Amino acid sequence: MNDKCFLDTNIIVYAHTNINREKQKTAQNIIAEKDTVISTQVLQETANTLVKKFRQSWQDVMKVLDEASSNNELHLNRKHTIKTACQIAEKYQFSFYDSLIIASALECGCYVLYSEYLQHGQIIEDKLKIINPFF
Repeated sequence: MNDKCFLDTNIIVYAHTNINREKQKTAQNIIAEKDTVISTQVLQETANTLVKKFRQSWQDVMKVLDEASSNNELHLNRKHTIKTACQIAEKYQFSFYDSLIIASALECGCYVLYSEYLQHGQIIEDKLKIINPFF
């Protein structure tokens, strides 16, 4: 059985900031203990969040991106991923960017998507379960 899990941006951000120590530890444990996957979108959103919200320097952001890329399998979003995201957005009424995260997770064969902001427990395409690890 495939036991890969996909991480939404908020999980990476919590792992690399101390805004909430309990959530930081939970996020770090998931990364350390599970076979985790992130996408290029997650890296892009992480960089934006760390600079805009947490006022981190670009040097610090690059270190986080390097660490996240080495601690998680990295999925490159392609044309097929984007088209699948459009289909998911239409079917489930998610935003395009949430749908792109979901499409990436499905494309990688993940069974779980860890996200704080999507509906906890929802099953997508009978394959992917959304779990809020802070629930």
